[in-house]
Amino acid sequence: MTPVSLLMRAAQCGGLLALLLCVPLCVPRCALAAEAAPFPDPIPAASDEVPETGAADEPEEPKKAKAFSTLVIYFENDLFGGTDQYYTNAVQARFVSPDLKTLSDDEMLPDVLDELIESLPFSGDPDAQYNVSVAFGQAIYTPSDTQARQYLAGDRPYAGFLYGAIGLHAKKGERMDTLQFTGGIVGPSARGETAQNEVHEMRDIPTAKGWDNQLHDEPGLMLTWQRNWRLNPSSIGRGFGWDVLPRVGATAGNVLTQANMGGEVRIGWNLPGDFETSLIRPGGGIEAPSDDADPRVRDSWGWYLFVGADGRAVAHNIFLDGNTFRDSHDVEKKYFVADLSGGLAVIIEGVRITYTHAYRTEEFVGQDRGQHFGSLTVGVSF
Repeated sequence: MTPVSLLMRAAQCGGLLALLLCVPLCVPRCALAAEAAPFPDPIPAASDEVPETGAADEPEEPKKAKAFSTLVIYFENDLFGGTDQYYTNAVQARFVSPDLKTLSDDEMLPDVLDELIESLPFSGDPDAQYNVSVAFGQAIYTPSDTQARQYLAGDRPYAGFLYGAIGLHAKKGERMDTLQFTGGIVGPSARGETAQNEVHEMRDIPTAKGWDNQLHDEPGLMLTWQRNWRLNPSSIGRGFGWDVLPRVGATAGNVLTQANMGGEVRIGWNLPGDFETSLIRPGGGIEAPSDDADPRVRDSWGWYLFVGADGRAVAHNIFLDGNTFRDSHDVEKKYFVADLSGGLAVIIEGVRITYTHAYRTEEFVGQDRGQHFGSLTVGVSF
């Protein structure tokens, strides 16, 4: 024990001892005074002062999941898989609002959009809870040989994608619908070359030499719908438990046009009350608490192991098909792609740290093998 804490403890003990000694001395005096006075003292004049009530006597209001905001930071890189190619790096930051009675209650979006938002199919349900999320991110893609300066026919094009996204989420029972609007820029203005090579220089790693062959600048737009389910909600925050979280979705746009189906199985202690442990993907990233038993709401702790799978039927992928309106580097894509993933998540007092290791099957004809990459996520609910 430090000297300061020792002195504080001694002062507390001394004060308590003095109080105990004074009480028995004061009680007899008060009793004698009461016996000596035949009439009570006059009642003092009324005062405007209101006696203070002890705040400690009032029970603290239990925390509610609907009052929590969540900030999630994602970092994905194929260095976790021992390579430096293809889907090589991505970062994203996403903020999820507290629960809203209606989507138009959100203060992040301009009021001129309220009428449009309220006309959406899943909006306006009085039994639903709503959230709005805002995300910003960057993704980088390179061929397998990053030391070659020339155009590499048959290998993946260089490409960067810098974007922002707005997500509208409706939770009803054990189901959640997401509608996400994504807009950004593909090409040199996405600063993929700068982001990759400056980090490589700082880490003393050889820089990529072929960025002069990257895709041209092109605005990128996507509209994504996704539906998630939670099949065993009784396991949330109640000791050891398991859960199954299926999902389906579709995306349309000049960046990606695809349909997807997948899910996640998790098992552990004090499972969180959300709908998935997400990688960076359209419609993903909704990891905010939605149940009062969630350990992040109760300032408790938990952990879980999880495995997941996601299959996609891909009609268009600008990072493989090349630019939409100009000639550019392109390869022959594969129309069916799958991700297999697994990992560990730890929750401590409102913070969840997750590592996911993913395997992605071949995305284009001529790709020699699938790709391993890792995803590190830190989410804070407050």
